[in-house]
Amino acid sequence: MATTDGEGLLLDTSILLEASNRARKHHRASLRILETHPNLVFPAQVAREFLVVATRPPEVNGLGLESTQALESLNGFRTRVRMLPEERPLLPTLLKLVREHGLIGKRIHDANLVAAAIVHKIPEILTINLPDFRPFSRHVRCRGFG
Repeated sequence: MATTDGEGLLLDTSILLEASNRARKHHRASLRILETHPNLVFPAQVAREFLVVATRPPEVNGLGLESTQALESLNGFRTRVRMLPEERPLLPTLLKLVREHGLIGKRIHDANLVAAAIVHKIPEILTINLPDFRPFSRHVRCRGFG
């Protein structure tokens, strides 16, 4: 699944979580993207975040999966989605975004996804949490469901 400059769609963790749970609002739309888009990518951060939320109890907005189930799900996604390598150039891009936008706390996770898109020349991010990515709209296109 090769991605070249100007192509590709970077998936936020929220898309994997929606696809993993039939009860979630955007389950079908997320599955459709996973089944039909030819150039899907995500950085290792998304894999880590998916494992955290997938193994968290449902009472705290998790999926309540055992680690073996979560790993199985992640491996299924990795057959359809290319994982981007973590590279040294990502950090300077992230630090620039943090400085430029005055980011603190969890917002830095979103900035790291934007930095990955910039460094790997992925023009678009797909997320359920579109408002979280609006501040980065001059750096990368973001779209969501709804």
